Amino acid sequence: MKNGALDGITVLDMSRLLPGPYASMILADHGARVIAIEDRRFSGESMIEGSVNRNKEHMTLNLKSDTGREIFYKLAESADVILEGFRPGVTKRLGVDYDTMSKINPSIVYCSISGYGQTGPYRDVAGHDVNYISVAGVLDLIGETGGPPKIPGVQIADLAGGAMNAAIGILMAIVERHGTGKGQYIDISMTDGSFSLLTLPFTIQQLTGEKPVRSDSLFSHRYACYNTYETKDGRYISIGAVEKRFWKVLCEVFDVPEFIDHQHDDEKNYEIIDFFRRGFKAHPLDYWEKTLAGKDVCWAPVRQMSEALEDPLFKEREMVVEIERQGIIPFKALGTPIKLSRTPGGVRTVPPGFGQDNHAILKELGYRQSDIEGFEEAGFI
Repeated sequence: MKNGALDGITVLDMSRLLPGPYASMILADHGARVIAIEDRRFSGESMIEGSVNRNKEHMTLNLKSDTGREIFYKLAESADVILEGFRPGVTKRLGVDYDTMSKINPSIVYCSISGYGQTGPYRDVAGHDVNYISVAGVLDLIGETGGPPKIPGVQIADLAGGAMNAAIGILMAIVERHGTGKGQYIDISMTDGSFSLLTLPFTIQQLTGEKPVRSDSLFSHRYACYNTYETKDGRYISIGAVEKRFWKVLCEVFDVPEFIDHQHDDEKNYEIIDFFRRGFKAHPLDYWEKTLAGKDVCWAPVRQMSEALEDPLFKEREMVVEIERQGIIPFKALGTPIKLSRTPGGVRTVPPGFGQDNHAILKELGYRQSDIEGFEEAGFI
């Protein structure tokens, strides 16, 4: 029985930290065999490996050694995908770059995730998520008007800019390979991916000629119809009444029909926002949840993460899952958001220990137990 839509696909993941491992987690969740490969010197260094290494095998390899590279080359002979997240140029120095690997396996799909891409003036510049969204123009749009930009609490560049585009690119290349039999190289820049998220602000600027301003645009606090409001108990509610019919219902709830035709009236804008700020702050969040229940307004309570984890929506849709472990606290994980009807993905196995699968994988490649023990003593694995 197939484990998922990608059953039969083998991925060698040399990446670390968040973007690459998250991308390969998406593939693993949907049935791909993912072998995470790291140098033993990184053992215990990552705090997130437990959340992104589910459904994977883990192997340690010293790619700076001839024997380590030889083992990697053997793995690559029958692999479908290689994923890496080093700085540009590192894989070439290690001897595991695309040109080298494509000679060993011409059908290999090879994906590199980097901060600024393999080309361009910033290719060698170090960075993290906050730097990539800064260069892309995304961070400048986050925060209060007139205040400093605010770093978001989720990794936009790492995940939306890098990991998800990497997974999409890999799948595209696999589909194309069905017709040609040839692999190809994929260059994923987390900054490019973040830049591409500016689609709506860019379109609005093209249409209106107005430069986007932090928290002062059609879809970011400028108008009362698309805003957040504090409640009496210090909680928040979000309103997304963009369409006139939703805005009309909200105005009727607050008994202010005179505001209906002034939804985007810049002259009355602050007056209307101030009214709704005072109105929402007059009652606690649970009052508004009851009052707006069933109303066609496009509203939602601003949940804290702990509350979201307990929301029946995510439980019913298997977005919070647990795997029982004998004698150990159950492994809890976020589920897979991609729902396929015939070949559904899912969380099947807990994250492996560091280097847990070394012996099994090496035996699969034909190495004897004495060879493996020698590799360990020499530091090749």
